[in-house]
Amino acid sequence: MIHQCYSQGEPLHVESSEVARGLPASSPRPDSRGFFLFVASTSLQQHAYPTIDYIDPLIGTANGGHVFPGASLPYGMAKSVADGNKEIQGGYASNDGQITGFSHMHDSGTGGGASLGNFPLFAQTGCVDDDINRCYFPSTLRASDKINSSVVAKPGYFAIQLNTSVKAEMTVTNHTALYRFSFPTDGTPTKLPADGKTPYSPLILADLADLSGSRTDALISVDAHTGRISGNGTFRPSFGIGNYKSYFCADFHGAKLRDTGIFINNRASNTRKSFRTYDDGQNPILPAGAWAQFHPPANNQILVRVGLSFISTDQACHNAEKEIPNFNFESVRSDAEDAWRKKLSVIKVDNTGVSDSLQRTFWSGIYRTLLSPQDYTGENPLWKSNEPYFDSYYCIWDSFRSTHPLLTLVDPHAQALMIRSLIDGFTQGGSNADNLLADSYLKGLKDGIDWDTGYKAVVSDAEEEGTIWTVEGRGGLQSWKTLGYIPTDDWDPNGYGLFTRSISRTIEYSYNDFCIAEMARGLGKHGDAEKYLKRSGNWKNMFDPHSRSNGFTGFLQPRYLNGTFGFQEPAICTDLYNFEGCYLNPGGHETYEAGSWLYTFYVPHDQATLITTLGGPDQFVRRLEYMHDTPGLFYIGDEQAYLLLFIFHYAGRPAGLPGNDDSGAMGSFTALTMLGLYPMSGQDVYIIIPPFFPEVKFTDPRSGKTATIRNINFDASYNNIYIQSAKLNGKPYNKGWVTHSFFLDGGVLELTLGPKENTKFGTAKADFPPSASTNFWS
Repeated sequence: MIHQCYSQGEPLHVESSEVARGLPASSPRPDSRGFFLFVASTSLQQHAYPTIDYIDPLIGTANGGHVFPGASLPYGMAKSVADGNKEIQGGYASNDGQITGFSHMHDSGTGGGASLGNFPLFAQTGCVDDDINRCYFPSTLRASDKINSSVVAKPGYFAIQLNTSVKAEMTVTNHTALYRFSFPTDGTPTKLPADGKTPYSPLILADLADLSGSRTDALISVDAHTGRISGNGTFRPSFGIGNYKSYFCADFHGAKLRDTGIFINNRASNTRKSFRTYDDGQNPILPAGAWAQFHPPANNQILVRVGLSFISTDQACHNAEKEIPNFNFESVRSDAEDAWRKKLSVIKVDNTGVSDSLQRTFWSGIYRTLLSPQDYTGENPLWKSNEPYFDSYYCIWDSFRSTHPLLTLVDPHAQALMIRSLIDGFTQGGSNADNLLADSYLKGLKDGIDWDTGYKAVVSDAEEEGTIWTVEGRGGLQSWKTLGYIPTDDWDPNGYGLFTRSISRTIEYSYNDFCIAEMARGLGKHGDAEKYLKRSGNWKNMFDPHSRSNGFTGFLQPRYLNGTFGFQEPAICTDLYNFEGCYLNPGGHETYEAGSWLYTFYVPHDQATLITTLGGPDQFVRRLEYMHDTPGLFYIGDEQAYLLLFIFHYAGRPAGLPGNDDSGAMGSFTALTMLGLYPMSGQDVYIIIPPFFPEVKFTDPRSGKTATIRNINFDASYNNIYIQSAKLNGKPYNKGWVTHSFFLDGGVLELTLGPKENTKFGTAKADFPPSASTNFWS
């Protein structure tokens, strides 16, 4: 059985319904079909900037985006940034919050409670009157304003200056964070004016805390001779059950050690060198930690190296000593930038005429896609294995749609390692790791993947109900197998979980089973393929042809054990009507984070049958256009909405240009659409639209071959947004989609553009993307 979301030993996370709204200067506006045309706000000219210079990690760090903007490697475990006290999910937020510390592990783009941010450091210039108890230890006292103009965020690097005049810079390797604290030369003590008497004696503390204040048991110690601070803590997940244990090891460089000690609450001592906390049930937790004080550094800078581990303190120290032996900040930063350049080099774009603003949006979206999931290989505390271990997927319900398909294009080796490491986590809709595995299987990923075992895992999802099916696999399997739908009044004594989301679980289980059918077909298991193909049609069992909303008839509706239908207003769970009641909670509705208006369209595998069910192509398009055109009915901020921008293709109406973050889901969606692609994740299908660039190139890291998509008649004002005709490798091509072989084998796809829809391109039924009911076996 495959589980859906992952974190430190235990599931931590929930997906976000928030969009990364801290967008750059350009903003999208919908055209008449709900597609997005970006309005350029900067000059349209070609620049020779390296790709990395277009990346802005600060996009999405305010107004609910929760994007992590700090220093990280691609998929890096160490993620260091300044932590604020407002919108803390990503650590730092571009708002008026104060800075409380600098910590070393974070998630990005999450929507639930905060996680990670363990063992933050905080640097102070000195203590008033050289009294250790006149420094500031609890986060509520040490919280300091930031100087907004000082913030610098680049791949592998983050810097910020506080109003205390302390400047913090940070960079990382995979398991280690390296900080460079610069102190004011006038000896100004933290938060207080210079009095002419206070010695310049910097103090750096390490706090036994995390972002959410979930610490229970913990231990910290400081070495009186070297200043090394090390310890561990047990923390609760932001979402889910259980807990996890984390370890750290901090060493200092650049100044002579003066004194060391511990702090508890707002008091400190240099006589004790270690301290243990316990879970006493109090909230907030008791502040506690350790500190090291230094003589004035020769160059006013002190470096701190923090090794991290989920195994032991010794391993945390070993990670630090191995990865950063010499405290060379500039060398580590340079290596981090090089790692990002290498990952991004597989995509090339002709940026002629494309605004800087759009290019920042594009490259920043790809960058965010490569932040997570995180490579914790060698740091799995649950079992011993030589297999790769990735974590913090947060959440596959989000990321299977665009994050992992984009990774398959730009970094198929890493995607294969992630497939091998899928092990533990949370479900929100269906068992969507099935879709993720099918997507990678159909696109030919290998790299040591045992596909026979992978197939057994997805079949386990479909056939075996987990004890806690909010955590693993699916619930309601008895009803699913016998009735062909999840009843709204389902009675399920075979497992434990939330009995909500009967409509959306039915629709997602249907797609999950289709993805299993595709794997079965490819593995030669034709009996299984027939079985799961049939079950993939169960979505029809929730379709009530008599239900009505906004002048349209026929929607997915609640259905009871006795076969009768109930009614949930299809606009519930939209911005029009009661969205707040549609999360993963006991009082949730029958659809998850969207209404029946959206879920009635959500049949990725059999649009042909859906179009017929909804009255044919014209009526289908009219309903789809109405949803896009009605304010509040269509919300792109949730990932299941992505599909609705592209299913016009299935009705013979290929789209024009479309138009930010759940752990990279929003960023990857933005990047893919700007590349002219929408992957039907779980199928070997990419819907094609005109890229936002004159030309884009993909070089497959495995085959070394290059696939080129070229716009003929491209104009930077984006008036020519419709495909008039196409050629593939010089031959006429009428399909509005391609398979993964195009990227693996290489080739040239030329799209001739114009300002109006063409009645010939992609309009013949033979050119429609495949559907389960029409060409599954072809």
